[in-house]
Amino acid sequence: MKGLLKTLGGLVVATLAGLVGWLALFPPELLKVGDGYAAKIVCSNVFLAGRDPQEVLEEDVQAPGHPLLKLVRVSVDREEQSVTARLLGFAAPGRAVYRPGRGCANVSGGSAEAIAGMRGTESATAPLAPDPSLDWPDGDKPDIDPAIQKLVEDPALAGPGMRAIVVVRDGRLVAETYAAGFDRNTPLLGWSMTKSVTAAIIGRRIAEGRMDLAQTNLVTEWNGDDRARIKLTDLLAMQSGLDFNEDYGDVTDVTRMLYLESDMAGFVASKPLEAAPGTKFAYSSGTSNLLSRLWMQTFDDPAEALSYPREALFAPLGMTSAAMETDASGTFVGSSYMYASAQDWARFAEFLLQDGSWKGRRLLPEGYVSFMRTPTAASGGDYGAGQVWLQENGTRAGTANFPPDTFWMLGHDGQAIMIVPSLRLAVVRLGLTPSRLGYDVQKLNSRIIDALD
Repeated sequence: MKGLLKTLGGLVVATLAGLVGWLALFPPELLKVGDGYAAKIVCSNVFLAGRDPQEVLEEDVQAPGHPLLKLVRVSVDREEQSVTARLLGFAAPGRAVYRPGRGCANVSGGSAEAIAGMRGTESATAPLAPDPSLDWPDGDKPDIDPAIQKLVEDPALAGPGMRAIVVVRDGRLVAETYAAGFDRNTPLLGWSMTKSVTAAIIGRRIAEGRMDLAQTNLVTEWNGDDRARIKLTDLLAMQSGLDFNEDYGDVTDVTRMLYLESDMAGFVASKPLEAAPGTKFAYSSGTSNLLSRLWMQTFDDPAEALSYPREALFAPLGMTSAAMETDASGTFVGSSYMYASAQDWARFAEFLLQDGSWKGRRLLPEGYVSFMRTPTAASGGDYGAGQVWLQENGTRAGTANFPPDTFWMLGHDGQAIMIVPSLRLAVVRLGLTPSRLGYDVQKLNSRIIDALD
């Protein structure tokens, strides 16, 4: 019996050793994605938002995510400004590195040489922080409307995981509320709300005569095949016809792009057509990152392109906290990675309410915001022509008490901005609210519309 137990014990030890060796040397891609995701989220929240890494791991990564993420451990190197995540503390290491002016990016291998080559610089034109004594938007002083303030402070309307709500009406900040641990200065991730900002940046380049909505032959690799017929408008409207799997449940195109690819736009550009350009709507974060590469290529100097969002958009609007992040290749992740305070997200919404003008200065072409919210036939009217949504949670513009010109900026885990030009109203709601919780931001939006004078 002793011999049998000894043999079985040896087999167990050998099996465990083999499993550990397999995880260490040949980890499945799903584990690599998970560790890459954990490293990226922790890195950005530590070095951009100043939050505690363990809190971010537990609250932002593990609590709402895949059960395997509960086995992830992270280590932060503040001198190197990097975060490494490992399953069970050793397997499938994922690494993200912070670069001043460029945010955090996943790096494969994590070698010192790769990290050194990714270092960025802060923009010399970083805007000054808002004056707290001045009224919003020049400062951060609100003009509270008690009726609306009462609504945003209602937990049932604010929803689980709410981190910030800001309401703007007639150019004034009329209500705001924040969860414990967050305030008006905390940069918060917009996820896919970043897509709408990418569309605005392209609008700036169109206004400067450097891009054209009807432009074709967008990518050199597409020369000589049917992808050359894809127009800039097709990419903006999510009807490019490029094959791209946006399912987040496994290792798919979108998760591979965000957490395993160093050149996200290049990965997307290599995709074949699955439909004729302009004929089929398919929501694709990949096309938004391709759009980032396209506008950045309109600059001869890459450094000029890297400073453009801040100099051409964020600084004029006073969005002092706003930061767009690049991938390891230096291309902005225009699909997903912009951090900004709730008040700065509200400044961007006010900019759209003013049809792309700010303090009398036109930054976007006249009518460009109307173009952004024009329904596209391929989407069945659910999506606008310029990276915005025309329905949220089944509620469309023009139904119930939502005016026909209502549109939304939306992002993963409960990020939402409702913009209603005819009411001069914007409602910013940010948080960590997975869809499985069943929260409906439209109840908050509807009640705020009803409360307007």
